[in-house]
Amino acid sequence: MEEKGLVVKSIGGLYYAESPLGVLECKARGIFRKQNISPYVGDNVRIEEIGDGKGVISEIFPRKNSIIRPPLANLDYLIFVVSTCEPLPNYTLLDKFIATAEYKKINSMIAVTKRDLKNNDNIAETYKNSGAEVFEIDYSDPISYQRLYDRIAGKVCAFTGNTGVGKSTLLNHIDAENVRATGEISHKLGRGRHTTRHVELFKLKNGAYIADTPGFSTFETNKYDIILKNELAGCFNEFSEFEGKCRFLDCSHTKERGCAIIEAVNEGIIPKTRHNSYVEMYEEAEQIKEWEIKDRLK
Repeated sequence: MEEKGLVVKSIGGLYYAESPLGVLECKARGIFRKQNISPYVGDNVRIEEIGDGKGVISEIFPRKNSIIRPPLANLDYLIFVVSTCEPLPNYTLLDKFIATAEYKKINSMIAVTKRDLKNNDNIAETYKNSGAEVFEIDYSDPISYQRLYDRIAGKVCAFTGNTGVGKSTLLNHIDAENVRATGEISHKLGRGRHTTRHVELFKLKNGAYIADTPGFSTFETNKYDIILKNELAGCFNEFSEFEGKCRFLDCSHTKERGCAIIEAVNEGIIPKTRHNSYVEMYEEAEQIKEWEIKDRLK
């Protein structure tokens, strides 16, 4: 018997797929290995049911998007959790997240936590034109996280961000039945202890599927995909109004005179931190080797 399913967990070469027959423990057909592909959590798949709650994944349906680390597919929202303090916001990291989400055609959101410890209105102001929707979370005000809960209803989402920013705590509040382990902040290291053990989709009462991904403190966009330098400006939503208005057609928007984007930065229209992140990413893109580009195009 064949059924369609959704991969909700992957551990050690086994895939757990939600289907009309329940959650089946599946292996993937060997042909996927020969094609150098494998199912991702979030994949829509075809399953051959073989009994005893087991099955074989025979087909992976086309993905609308995917990220490699962690392996997730078909995301509607990538939600970047940042805290006002402990740890302080890493704007460069956040800008790389948003640019990569834009490049991968994934809608982005920013959830700002720990407002009870420190207020930081600068985050919302900085990202108001970034294309990322900002939710400021105050746990003394349930409406603040209810807005986020309502916004993601019926969607497939991933929560990610630096360790210690409160991803699991946020999930606890928006869906108390799916309680996740929370860790204490290590003041010595300035970051949280790792508490999320593996990537898995959890279904909420509002129909949303949530992947609570492991925290990390560094982020290299080329681990997700290579964004070429001539593609990068299109990943910064604030730049779109000024594209094509520079003095030089081949303007890199990093240091040229007559650059409309740099002028907008100087006038305070585009946040300086956003442009600084763009320049850093542009310089990194210039270092990309030809073989890396060829590998992406395979």
